[in-house]
Amino acid sequence: MAGRRPLAEVEMRTPDQAFWSRQRVFLTGHTGFKGGWLAIWLRMLGAEVYGYALAPDTSPALFEAAGIDGLLQSDFADINEPSRLTAAVAGFRPSIVIHMAAQPLVRRSYAEPRETFATNLLGTVNVLEAVRTTPGIGAAFVVTTDKCYENLENGRPYRETDRLGGRDPYSASKACTEIATQSYFWSFFKASECGLASGRAGNVIGGGDWSVDRLVPDLVRAFQANQPAVLRNPDATRPWQHVLEPLNGYLLAVESIFARPGASPASWNFGPDTAGNQSVGDVASAAASAWGPSATIVVRRNPNEPHEATLLSVDSAKARTDLNWSPRWGFDEAIRRTVLWYHEFYRGADARLLCQQQIEAFVATSA
Repeated sequence: MAGRRPLAEVEMRTPDQAFWSRQRVFLTGHTGFKGGWLAIWLRMLGAEVYGYALAPDTSPALFEAAGIDGLLQSDFADINEPSRLTAAVAGFRPSIVIHMAAQPLVRRSYAEPRETFATNLLGTVNVLEAVRTTPGIGAAFVVTTDKCYENLENGRPYRETDRLGGRDPYSASKACTEIATQSYFWSFFKASECGLASGRAGNVIGGGDWSVDRLVPDLVRAFQANQPAVLRNPDATRPWQHVLEPLNGYLLAVESIFARPGASPASWNFGPDTAGNQSVGDVASAAASAWGPSATIVVRRNPNEPHEATLLSVDSAKARTDLNWSPRWGFDEAIRRTVLWYHEFYRGADARLLCQQQIEAFVATSA
């Protein structure tokens, strides 16, 4: 694209503390895994943060283990209560809104399709309405997923211009979320002083995730209990990356659209290099090796399981050139850091300190 510098000429970036230390950030989904890590990072950058989300639904939960409620204003509430949400946004007077609250699990979406669409689509519309009607906001960023693409499972990485779609309710709801976000950009935000964009991340791993029916938490629960970890679909391939990789991208994207609101592109992919495209079986084997000799794995295929995609990867070239973003930790390092976090946590280490140490190490790593 004209005007873009070759990758070799750009310095791969991490967030600008001078920018973030001046910001008031309204963060939805702060009680979740990714939201908890982002809340910690934002506070390390000096931002004032207001968290808005349902109470944690796992035990343990990063929100509680890391004492995140002590870092910010925390409001346990539903994004599908629009009047309460709008009042909270208006009352906090944020300069930035980052929307991460979601129903994030494919398998749960089969059991709760109505709730999944309500949270992921209508909840996002509620957030965008609150942003649209609150003055003084300079940027709004909506987090979706790489599963928003119509997945033909042909092995080609998906670009931001590829067709959206979804076979399972979760993926379809996120495709709808992307369409709604694009509609709001062109209808209401293109000519406003508030930048709007979305981020589509690949599968993330990292310490502090205890979600049900998610690979690494399932592995850790089994390993910690000295029980075999059960794999349903070991051949499924995903773009695996440490949680800090896309979070870094989100923060850089916000800086970009804050500076140039009307020129912001609709979306960016954030995924690993090719080496991060690994099968479930490979991830499990690497995690077991890092955990130690007590970790064991068994495969139990069930032909009656609900459909989940077998092949999925994304092309992140746009984020590299637009934002000077690049993955900093490869697959092996992401696995090592993730297992190390859980090992240290179960030995009694402070969860927030573990996150802070890994954030500092991530920022110090050369891309």
